[in-house]
Amino acid sequence: MFGKLREKLKSWVSKVSEIKEESPKKTEKAEEISKKEKKSKGKEKIRPIEEHVYLEPEKKTFDEAERKVGDEVSKDIEKEKLEIKEKEKKHFFKNIFSGKRVISNEDFESYSEDLEMILLENNVALEVSEKIIDELRVKIVRREIEKKALEETIKKILKEIIEGVLVKPFDILKEIEEKKSPYVILFCGINGAGKTTTIAKFASLLKKKKISSVLGAGDTFRAASIEQLKEHGKKIDVAVIAHEYGSDPAAVGYDSIQYAKKNHIKAVLIDTAGRMHTAKNLLREMEKIKRVCSPDRVIFLGESITGNDSVDQVRAFDETIGIDGIILSKADIDEKGGTALSVGYITKKPILYLGTGQEYKDLEPFSKEKFVEKLGLE
Repeated sequence: MFGKLREKLKSWVSKVSEIKEESPKKTEKAEEISKKEKKSKGKEKIRPIEEHVYLEPEKKTFDEAERKVGDEVSKDIEKEKLEIKEKEKKHFFKNIFSGKRVISNEDFESYSEDLEMILLENNVALEVSEKIIDELRVKIVRREIEKKALEETIKKILKEIIEGVLVKPFDILKEIEEKKSPYVILFCGINGAGKTTTIAKFASLLKKKKISSVLGAGDTFRAASIEQLKEHGKKIDVAVIAHEYGSDPAAVGYDSIQYAKKNHIKAVLIDTAGRMHTAKNLLREMEKIKRVCSPDRVIFLGESITGNDSVDQVRAFDETIGIDGIILSKADIDEKGGTALSVGYITKKPILYLGTGQEYKDLEPFSKEKFVEKLGLE
């Protein structure tokens, strides 16, 4: 992921660090010395002293000048030329070869446009891209950075910014184990994101951890959704509570909780219809389910590959019912990674898991460190 980011970073660092190899412009004194040198070479006859011009006449007396003849004239010229070069060299090193580089606004602007385009191409939402760029600007513009460490410094700052955008996940497994009464999780998201399959994956994960669970078939709207969840339940040997299609999903959730209490089951995982984020009446129905079931956590399920669409969806659900965490499916086919940054920034909520395949075992805990590593900023 973000391969172009690494390439552009190296290119920009090279551009910012570039040192011009051109020689400094000759001063009038230096030009004068050059002319004198040409005249003096190959001449046996001593020229009158008035033909020679010295760079620092105020430091020389007329008598001293008279004594500088023949080879001594050439030696003196070489010496004075060396002094001029040393002065110019010292000044040049002070500004450019001091080992540090001050990043100007112009330097940054030449890079930021390309950086923004790379972020957008990698499914990072526009407002998130702007935040990352603005924070980077504040941290590096007008800052003195060691030239040899310029690339590493910028990578380190980008890493810190991205880690700051992503909220550290809470330990949901520990929360389930520690709660005495059934721990209720309400899953929400739109159709097609793999919500029902992800719920089954999570139930399978709980079972491996020796945590019991029950599935609530709260999606009473989509055709075959109940059958799909029941089939998953059979495969992983987990009970499913279901009503008829068109029934109240809040009632399904309530009955699932009661079943868990009666049978001493630790977790209740409630599926819901894939509400389109633009359908306000359906979102309000989600509010009812939440009010009746009083879930411990509301988890949004989105796709890693949808970019800005996931941002709009998660914002709508968060504003309507409030979400506590995020699971992103189809991460195995996502080579960009920008959706994770975007939804994490928009909601200020943690990403808990990534769906990485079609099998029940393909649910991977989200790691900020691993995510940043994949971006090549280590």
